[in-house]
Amino acid sequence: MIKDDIRSYFPILNQEINGHPLVYLDSAATSQKPIQVIEAIKNYYEFENSNVHRGVHTLGNRATDSYEGAREKIRKFINANSTEEIIFTRGTTTALNIVAQSYGRTHLGEGDEIVITYMEHHSNLIPWQQLAKEKGATLKYIDLESDGTLSLEKVRATITDKTKIVSMAYASNVLGTINPIKEITAIAHEHGAVMVVDGAQGVPHFKTDVQDLDCDFLAFSGHKMCGPTGIGVLYGKKALLENMEPVEFGGEMIDFVGLHESTWKELPWKFEGGTPIIAGAIGLGAAIDFLQEIGMDTIEKHEHDLSRYAIHHMQTIKGLSIYGPQDPAKRSGLVTFNLDDVHPHDVATVLDMNGIAVRAGHHCAQPLMKWLQCTATARASFYIYNNEEDIDRLVAGLRTAKEYFADVFE
Repeated sequence: MIKDDIRSYFPILNQEINGHPLVYLDSAATSQKPIQVIEAIKNYYEFENSNVHRGVHTLGNRATDSYEGAREKIRKFINANSTEEIIFTRGTTTALNIVAQSYGRTHLGEGDEIVITYMEHHSNLIPWQQLAKEKGATLKYIDLESDGTLSLEKVRATITDKTKIVSMAYASNVLGTINPIKEITAIAHEHGAVMVVDGAQGVPHFKTDVQDLDCDFLAFSGHKMCGPTGIGVLYGKKALLENMEPVEFGGEMIDFVGLHESTWKELPWKFEGGTPIIAGAIGLGAAIDFLQEIGMDTIEKHEHDLSRYAIHHMQTIKGLSIYGPQDPAKRSGLVTFNLDDVHPHDVATVLDMNGIAVRAGHHCAQPLMKWLQCTATARASFYIYNNEEDIDRLVAGLRTAKEYFADVFE
């Protein structure tokens, strides 16, 4: 387990909500930020603030070195071959849309197939819906097992020689299911398809090696891994990115501009039009330093231990249903649940009255809610600053909610 003193690095946790010490269990939506990240962003604005790649003055050079230094940190973090394969974006959504709009539009035709799953976040569903409509392609779904996992047999039965793109979450933001990306990538490649990975719920929580996975594209967001909002990453294999057209045009991404024709910079900058998200990239670099100091294997074990502890104690509450794999080894650090006869928003409200922050709603996964045969759920998600005491508070809060609404409806 990670030592409790790590919480001292997160200033926001040192407060009370509604008269109770804050228990933050919504890290799957966004993580809290350590002082190291806050200070890195502050330092940039106080001592380095300048545009990058353009000026020859000292501040411009400092900003460029810090910005490109963050790119190198990310390359090492996911074990990409080159910084040319690391594109800064606004987040996972933007990164996935770049793949759909640039790669997808030029490689899909009528009758071709895109394969995804029922567990996808809307960010990894709607871009493919729109692309399929535009190109006359077919959008296919791999069905789930009863526990919310994928079987490789169903993967093989769904992917065909007509499949051009396979895209799925590394880990589900609702079920917590960790998908066998390496094995599914191999199946996709057997049929000549590219593999796109939504890593928003994976990269922050366990070691990610894109060369080992052999995925063609990987998207993730900084704000879910102790970094700032508004910054994300698209990794793509160089050979693919070199043959893709930009989707945003303007300053910074050009090589030569004429009256009727223009040419683009080399990778990765041809995909980074306009003034980039400089402070965000620097903050993400600091977040990666912070996570690596802890160790991704340590983080993964910590979250699995918390999930095991949470599931064990939450299962003692009568009328509480937990969705997704019951084996903590098969899931990331979150537990999605419902209390019988109590709306998830009401559960979340009672918990908030007790200082406990959880998420309630459809979690940007409405097709999955339909598959689960419910309209909404509550979700508690854990990260490096959570401990067993937080889960004890959650379980006590759920018992309070159950008792409160039992009294109301008697």
